Amino acid sequence: VYVLYRAATANVDRDMMLLTSRDQGASFQGTRLHRWKLNACPMSSESFAESPAGVLAAWETRGQVYYATVDPHTLTAGRIIGAPGAAEDRKHPAVAGSARGETLLVWTEGTGWQKGGSLAWQLFDRSGQPMAEHGRLAGVVPVWGLATAVARPGGGFTIIY
Repeated sequence: VYVLYRAATANVDRDMMLLTSRDQGASFQGTRLHRWKLNACPMSSESFAESPAGVLAAWETRGQVYYATVDPHTLTAGRIIGAPGAAEDRKHPAVAGSARGETLLVWTEGTGWQKGGSLAWQLFDRSGQPMAEHGRLAGVVPVWGLATAVARPGGGFTIIY
């Protein structure tokens, strides 16, 4: 069992937490992935996807989106990888992993309470390095909208928004 959630401790600790269980939820081990001091509700979301390398986890902290691979044997997150470029208002990431070891990270920009925004994406190679394939579509995410990413069995990815 994998659970990724935003903590809300003392009204200012909005850390990103990963809980894992090897016994179908009878017990859990917890790991703090990212610290964030914020005295507000960030209205963030997280996502998971299975991949040949392990379970991919994606989240947002301080206006930037990240992903990491959770090793299925140790249940620990590997290197945390952020989307390249200036991060000001990135939210609601989705992630997918291909049979070739590539990872697609998709997110929204400029979205908020009753506000739509833009869609952006970046493809990463098996070592977590950004590849040439990336993009942004301005103004296509509707109010309350999110995107998702899907790895196609024959190769490539599909982004749904």
